[in-house]
Amino acid sequence: MAKFILLLIIAAIVESVGVAFLSGGLKEINGARSASAGEIVRVVCEGFTNSKLVIGVALEAVFFGILLYMLSKRDVSFVWPLTSLGFIFTTLAAVFFLNEKVSALRWAGVLLIALGAGLTSYSEAAKEAKAPATPPAASAPLGPQ
Repeated sequence: MAKFILLLIIAAIVESVGVAFLSGGLKEINGARSASAGEIVRVVCEGFTNSKLVIGVALEAVFFGILLYMLSKRDVSFVWPLTSLGFIFTTLAAVFFLNEKVSALRWAGVLLIALGAGLTSYSEAAKEAKAPATPPAASAPLGPQ
């Protein structure tokens, strides 16, 4: 369980840094000014040449790969809520890398999300602790008796 949580934290950090790179890159190319096909093409074309956007997409791809692995090992009802830990790391990345100002009310919301993720983790640990030990399989006699 500890290795899984560590992997989840690494994934959340990778995703958060990726989101910060994406945001920074979009600001450099002035993002989408409208929701038109031409504007979307412009953003995509400029995005291919913007190193921050390329790095951000690569980091998001790494996160997605880790997420696929985690979902293959645990219940989605356990994994997905814990990915909300990324909100903490993303908010920190916004403060330190993008110089965003985060209000106390917004930090309170982020901490509530973290509390919910912690409860999800605790419920999984409690479930594992209560799991009954499976008795060894009795050897059945071979053939009729």
